[in-house]
Amino acid sequence: MRHTWKLLSLLVVMSLLLAACAAPVAAPAGAPAAATEAGGEETAAGGETIKVGALYGVTGGMSSIDEPGLNGFKLAAKQINDAGGVNGQMIEVVAIDGKSDQTATTSAATELIEVHKVVAIGGLNDSTFALAAGPLAQAAGIPFVTAGATLPTLPEQIGDYFFMAPFGDDTQAHAVADYAMNELGAKSAYMLVDQAYDFTTALARFFKERWEANGGTIVLEDTYNSGDTDFSAQIARVKALDPQPDVLFISAIPNEAGITTKQFREAGLLQPILSGDGFDTPLIGEVAGELADAVYYSTHASLDNASEVVQGFVSAYEAEYGRKPENAFAALGYDTMNLIADAIRRAGSADPAAIRDALAATQGFQAVTGTISYPEGKRSPSKSVTIIQVQDGVYSFAAEVQP
Repeated sequence: MRHTWKLLSLLVVMSLLLAACAAPVAAPAGAPAAATEAGGEETAAGGETIKVGALYGVTGGMSSIDEPGLNGFKLAAKQINDAGGVNGQMIEVVAIDGKSDQTATTSAATELIEVHKVVAIGGLNDSTFALAAGPLAQAAGIPFVTAGATLPTLPEQIGDYFFMAPFGDDTQAHAVADYAMNELGAKSAYMLVDQAYDFTTALARFFKERWEANGGTIVLEDTYNSGDTDFSAQIARVKALDPQPDVLFISAIPNEAGITTKQFREAGLLQPILSGDGFDTPLIGEVAGELADAVYYSTHASLDNASEVVQGFVSAYEAEYGRKPENAFAALGYDTMNLIADAIRRAGSADPAAIRDALAATQGFQAVTGTISYPEGKRSPSKSVTIIQVQDGVYSFAAEVQP
């Protein structure tokens, strides 16, 4: 019996040793704990993926710019993974549709943070939606890089975990105002503004500020409600002006860009139409057709630019999706994912706080939409502005304006 107990004791000790060898090893400091908690997919090296959230309104009023933005974002992640990932780990993009709706956007941000445990979030091309989602990421200590929201006060309003990939509305509004005066010889302007969005009201405010500072006059300021489809009342007020304004400035989101252009042109108002990057949408040509002429808008890049970095992106996008990039927002999405990956690489970690610090230290990052550097204490870059001309429904490069 004594020998039997010794044998049993030996078997128990051996089983405990085997169990200890099979137990999972704790993740090292700096490992992507959020992805581990969310049950991330395994990479070829046996590590877990780095989960990065992509928050876009791929349905609703922002879809014509947000869907290309998401495509650019996913393309960048694919290229990063094909090249071996970041610090030996693959990027896993977790994309949720904010549906161009504030409530849906906040729900999507909450899901990305609390359910999927992403280590960073990129996306959103409108400031109203960025103001809805950004504070949630800030409170959770998750870096958020907006791809195309351009309200220049966003970083200060939201906090030190929020970064901008694009320039601000002040920069682009000033650029299009300068272009209209210097290149088109305009002195007087009519303004039509969507009152529903922080972007549209800010863009209009900065345009008026620059226009009047340059000696121009605003002959009439008019408004409409987002989602309107009949602009006959506003058109009647413009036609009643004597003398007529030299240019028409329309501050709109993409959904109204085509329909306003079409209706103003059908009414015989042939002055140049000016706008910001809300007009960087295929809807101008698709809705207004041959009436889409003498339209000038500011945006983030010309995809006709012959530079190697721009054409490399255009070729890769076309190979991946079977069509050329629809607008500059596709490039902004691409730049946003690459900017986040670059920060993770430099941080040597997928810890959100380390990513935030690396983002803040970004200098000279060569992006499709220009060089991104964050001055000390600032989280918005200074970049050049591209002016695009639409003539007979064809989009072409008109000028590059330095801020």
